[in-house]
Amino acid sequence: MQPAARHFDAERGMRFGVPATVLHPILPGAWGDNISRTAEARLEEIVGLAAAIRLDVRHAEIVKVRGVHPGTLLGKGVLERLAADVQAHGSEVVVIDASITPVQQKNLETALQAKIIDRTGLILEIFGERAATAEGRLQVELAHLEYQAGRLVRSWTHLERQRGGYGFLGGPGETQIETDRRLLRDRIARLKKELEAVRRTRSLHRARRQRAPNPVIALVGYTNAGKSTLFNRLTGAEVMAKDLLFATLDPTMRAIHLPGKTGRREKVILSDTVGFVSDLPTELVAAFRATLEEVTEADLIVHVRDLAHPDSDAQEQDVMAVLESLGVLEGEGRVPMLTVLNKADLLDPETHDAARQRSLREPDTVLVSALTGEGIDRLKQRLVECLAEPTTVETFRLHPSDGRRIAWLAANGEVITRAEEGGMIVLTVRLTDKARSQFRAL
Repeated sequence: MQPAARHFDAERGMRFGVPATVLHPILPGAWGDNISRTAEARLEEIVGLAAAIRLDVRHAEIVKVRGVHPGTLLGKGVLERLAADVQAHGSEVVVIDASITPVQQKNLETALQAKIIDRTGLILEIFGERAATAEGRLQVELAHLEYQAGRLVRSWTHLERQRGGYGFLGGPGETQIETDRRLLRDRIARLKKELEAVRRTRSLHRARRQRAPNPVIALVGYTNAGKSTLFNRLTGAEVMAKDLLFATLDPTMRAIHLPGKTGRREKVILSDTVGFVSDLPTELVAAFRATLEEVTEADLIVHVRDLAHPDSDAQEQDVMAVLESLGVLEGEGRVPMLTVLNKADLLDPETHDAARQRSLREPDTVLVSALTGEGIDRLKQRLVECLAEPTTVETFRLHPSDGRRIAWLAANGEVITRAEEGGMIVLTVRLTDKARSQFRAL
């Protein structure tokens, strides 16, 4: 019998709803000291992840594992019962909310007679389906190949088609697995070079943005916290925003204008980023470094929380852990952060009142509903205040023919007075330290 394909057909799952069983094994010490999230909540999340690629989840359960079996993860008795359940529900796919080894995957597929996808594989499938840009597809392919490198079976003919039939290049005595591994290494090396070129391009774009006076705000948060809905509310854009995990994968940037303290509209750049999730595959953290660099280079981080979610506190811990790993919470790379308590429209009156009092008490917290618009005006005001920089007032004497610098000062500073003296234009301007340095560089 042909071995099951290691790469799940996400397109088929999306179109036809492949029947699936979802399991959340409670492993000894699997979640460390994180006891704030219940097994039921974790099961609900993995079911949501399965639904994100349109799997038809017919059965979901929590499985207690007394001891991990190296070959199968689960014990013989549990496997026999699960095999009967999988057959009874007609499941073609079994999603296991844990990381499993290639040997465990193979043995589980034999025991359950179904395709096995672990948590890492499932998230990779979601990313593979959603990535829309050329950069996103490169990142997903790299993550997939690094994940599959240890799970080789004879299923990599698509690489040979892409690269011209490398099956003929194996030297004397080279096994097919060795050939496949060499193909993978070559393809991974090429993808890393292409992504490095992408990172250089991003660096150039960031350098241009830094020369301009427009600050960058990065929206971060747990997946499905409402970042894209908030992004659309602030920008008037139409970024995909659905009640679906990982609805946004590719970074999106838009310019918005916020009300300045002097009455003039302040232009800022708003960036919508990929949502975080607990136990994010290390392959994806590495592959999406170019995307996450947008967060490290931001002038302000806006952490969007789904306050209506029962695991909101645990989700916050997961997001903060990722931000800490990026080095943006402290030290030289620290970036100011504003917390947005989202989905106020879903809160009961008591919780809503407590959250409103908290937002009034804590200046770095704002209660909003991105869906209804509640609290958006206050959020805009807080964004302006968080981005405000110390300013100084300076006087400049410029020749009337120096229109470029006169226009720059008018566009990037607050012109307090303007007069003509001795054939020169005398401007008194309020400038931030950053703008003053940029003006001197003109």
